Amino acid sequence: MARLFSIRPTWSFKERRFQGVRGFQGKPFHPPLTDFPIVCYALAAVFDVISYASPSSDPKAHDFFAAATFVMVAGFIVSLGAALTGFWDWWKGIPRDRSTGWLGRAQHTQAWRTINWHATVMLTVTAITAIDLALRIVDFDDGQTQLAWLVLSLLGGALVLFGAAYGGTLVFEYGFNVENVDEVWEESEQDHVRMPKGGVS
Repeated sequence: MARLFSIRPTWSFKERRFQGVRGFQGKPFHPPLTDFPIVCYALAAVFDVISYASPSSDPKAHDFFAAATFVMVAGFIVSLGAALTGFWDWWKGIPRDRSTGWLGRAQHTQAWRTINWHATVMLTVTAITAIDLALRIVDFDDGQTQLAWLVLSLLGGALVLFGAAYGGTLVFEYGFNVENVDEVWEESEQDHVRMPKGGVS
């Protein structure tokens, strides 16, 4: 009987080389961590719009303000992990001349320039979110999204989506930090997992 599902390779770490903060070979930590802040900041912007547009006497004005704040806090916490793993990918994942010091001089490729821009946008989002949270937490009992908070959350939501497009380019167009297993495209009843030295199991 033909097999319809391949389950084990996705959750197999035994054959994958551990790369420290970067994750495992073929299973980097950075991409899944980025999903959470992207969704949280986009939702926070939507919730803030609803809160700001609602009459102050309407209970949903505070409810949506609180929801925006809570999801923003969650996104911000996870974004710190995304920033750390992203830095390690930038440092260790591209060719560098290590003789120039501990950081090493990177080859000035298009991929390197795209990573730099992606990181700049996302770190800007993190800074905007930190300011937004500092302002809104101090006045959390005010009950409704204020104009300054709305502007910051809209800016953060727009920029995080803008920056995510560059992350997508790095993965899906440039193949950055991607470990392909060519055998998965061949008709077969056998599951394949990338091995540390390029073999399969």
